Amino acid sequence: MHPDLLYQIALTLVPNIGPVQAKILLQHCEAEEIFHAKKHFLEKIEGIGPVRADGIKHFKDFGKAEDEIKFIEKYKIKSLFLTDKDYPKRLLNCYDSPTLLFYKGDADLNASKIICIIGTRNHTDYAKGVTEKLIKELAEQQVTVVSGMAYGVDALAHKAAIKNGLPTVGVLAHGLDQVYPAEHTGLAKDMLKHGGGLLTEFRRKTKPDKHNFPGRNRIVAGMSDATVVIETDIKGGSMITAELANGYNKDVFAIPGKITDTKSAGCNYLIRSSKAQLLTGAKELLELMGWQDKKNQKTKIKSQKELFIELLPDEKIIISILKEKDSVHIDEINLRSGLSSGAVAAAMLNLELQNVIVSLPGKLYRLS
Repeated sequence: MHPDLLYQIALTLVPNIGPVQAKILLQHCEAEEIFHAKKHFLEKIEGIGPVRADGIKHFKDFGKAEDEIKFIEKYKIKSLFLTDKDYPKRLLNCYDSPTLLFYKGDADLNASKIICIIGTRNHTDYAKGVTEKLIKELAEQQVTVVSGMAYGVDALAHKAAIKNGLPTVGVLAHGLDQVYPAEHTGLAKDMLKHGGGLLTEFRRKTKPDKHNFPGRNRIVAGMSDATVVIETDIKGGSMITAELANGYNKDVFAIPGKITDTKSAGCNYLIRSSKAQLLTGAKELLELMGWQDKKNQKTKIKSQKELFIELLPDEKIIISILKEKDSVHIDEINLRSGLSSGAVAAAMLNLELQNVIVSLPGKLYRLS
């Protein structure tokens, strides 16, 4: 276990310190240093103030953190802190990314292609057929499928992924000491057995209470490249996830349905309001995401183009990061490059001027 884990868990236990405040604190010092810092230093940090600083200085409940570590060690659960190399990098682009995640499984949370597939709990045969067909057609692309382990479309997506040899990750609204719904215990075991995983920000003994699900949904949306809504009413968890994905500048797709079918009312609304792109199959998804073979050919052309440009060491580091996927957020570049923010800014500007990289909306960058 990481020697700082005690303080990392403790940070999630401090009253009034949520993911946003934790990220602010971690910009100034490490987890352990936060608890040893002077109160006047903490309260001067923008977004913290005297009340939160007082909560940190008076925090004594390290016993809960120690108990959590015992549970983690016993069941060989991975802890993923914001600054860990295996933390889902796409989540770092979200302002409210979880401070600490608990993970059981082998699926790569930073795989090159990750989509979440979501929908209603009480699905129709149409939704079942669409879900299974879509995932089957994506099998050759080795896409990782993420969903929320709920009844309905979520479970269909996980099962179809297993059937087609794709890794699938279930994001939970409770701790890893249980599976909810209990009927999906067998499904969870199958997911782990076939190279998938179970992920949560919640500690053990956390019940799947209603208020935990929006938090779960933000992880589902935030760790994926794209969100695909198969079937949903105008209200519900799937609509929340789609809205969150939009807020994170993620691609959102929706399967259209009959205008008379209330179970498709949410999908039709997302398309009509331009909050989602209409999707009819895997081929469209691959083209819109740039995951088809032609994209690989373009990447080769880019690599050949770079041979004619003399890059500085800092620029080479940034290029190597951008080569890994279609677009990368500036926060991830800063975090992974190991360079100062000033050095990153200077290198990025020079690369843009040479037309090697292109800036996108939402502080994202890609190779030109």
